[in-house]
This record gives sequence, C-alpha cells and structure tokens, in this order.
Amino acid sequence: MARTDEQWQRTAMYVRHAYNKLSVRDLPLCLPGEPQECGQSAQQHVLLWAADLKAAAHHLIEESAPSHDEAAYHAGPLYKDKLNLLRESSARQSA
Repeated sequence: MARTDEQWQRTAMYVRHAYNKLSVRDLPLCLPGEPQECGQSAQQHVLLWAADLKAAAHHLIEESAPSHDEAAYHAGPLYKDKLNLLRESSARQSA
C-alpha cells in the first residue's frame, strides 16, 4: 500500500493505541524520537504493532471463550472469513 511517512506514522500510532486498549502492557502512543531514533521506518512500526495487536486479540479470544472449541472457531474459521471480507473490500477499493 502506498502511503506517505506521515500516514504510516499516524497508522502506527493508531495500531499502538488499539494494542494498549487490549494489552496489560501500557505503552505510550509514541516514544521520543520514534520511529527515526530506533532506525526503523514508520511502515515497519505499523507491521510490528499490528503483530502485537493480532496476538493481543487472539489472547483475548482464548481468555473470553467459554470453551476451547469456541475459541478455536473464533480464532480460526470466523477470523478467516472476516479477513477475506477485508481483503475483498480492499481489492474493490483499489480497482
């Protein structure tokens, strides 16, 4: 996806904020000098925080489900269905 550095930085902040809402680790929305100071791009920060967010959401599913089967369904088939809908929506918007 083509985005400016500013757009990537804003997205990284949003993803980190969402992660903060789900996680027991409370992180600031932006660290001083980030992302330049750590040497990684804003796009790389989006990817890193999105991975943390995905893990936090998966953990929330596991903790919230009344059974292992319910957790497996929500983290598996239902997740894949939702992901496919997002991909289709993105493809339509790109066309």
